[in-house]
Amino acid sequence: MKNVLVCGGSGYIGSHTVKELLTCGYNPMLYDRKEPEFNGLIKNVKCVVGDLSDYALLEKTIRDGKIETVIHFAGYIEVGESVAHPERYYENNVCNTLNLLNCMVACNVKNIVFSSSAAVYGCPREIPIKEDALLNPINPYGETKYAIERMLGYFEKAYGIRYVALRYFNAAGADKSGLIGERHSPETHLIPIVLNALCKDKEIKVFGNDYNTKDGTCIRDYVHVTDLANAHILAVKHLASGGQSRAYNVGSGVGFSIKEIISIAEKVTNKKARISYEKRREGDPSVLLADITSITTELRWTPENSSIENIIQTAWDWLKTKDKV
Repeated sequence: MKNVLVCGGSGYIGSHTVKELLTCGYNPMLYDRKEPEFNGLIKNVKCVVGDLSDYALLEKTIRDGKIETVIHFAGYIEVGESVAHPERYYENNVCNTLNLLNCMVACNVKNIVFSSSAAVYGCPREIPIKEDALLNPINPYGETKYAIERMLGYFEKAYGIRYVALRYFNAAGADKSGLIGERHSPETHLIPIVLNALCKDKEIKVFGNDYNTKDGTCIRDYVHVTDLANAHILAVKHLASGGQSRAYNVGSGVGFSIKEIISIAEKVTNKKARISYEKRREGDPSVLLADITSITTELRWTPENSSIENIIQTAWDWLKTKDKV
């Protein structure tokens, strides 16, 4: 199953996955609202510019490309925005995924790898988090990911579409080439926020320093984007070999506090941070840490690039290449 439709393939994780798909001998086709920014790095990859709400274009793309597997990254991802505008998240994430699944049924495409999130767990009762933990999202973003996972289960029962849902923890870092990396507008992810602030001598806002952790700041699990991309390829192989549908956590299995991230970033950049402490944000758990036993044993995946030093170094190399800092 070499013909893979990558929905949202122009984005951060999507672009890294496209690169790894090519390296592994697949034929990826992008479907995204925008042209990719990495044409100079990844040549001869067809990109269809369109919205997942456009059923006719989506169906034509799947048929013309003889698509056998779908990797679905396309969706809104900002928690705060989802709280302020839940309708946007249900329409774009849930309704458009329903459109995609209907197209897959019509075109007899039976395999999909879905970009889910640790947000489906909400505030977990046990750390590290296992896949069989209670799913109790606390914001519309997490709710949409949960709704899609449930929808995938029903589509499998009705139409035989098998799936792997990858529940990301915190994707970070950049391709070792330094030519593709993480950039969002606005940027809401910690590591690029910290690196941008350091290189521009701006203040870093830390939301809460009174959590029940070793230094009072939240602890999170970070996974290198290249390792995450490889998890998608292993999921594609799993489905192609007849593997069962299921969800997997994808993280490093190791947690770092916000203060630790800032300290390591200071060492990598040789710059000193200016920090201001703000009140806690509603709904931020003290610790989120993945149990990655299932994906490492069943798919033979390893987070080999996910040392926190490598994550921050590659993110910094990307920023220097992009912004010439």
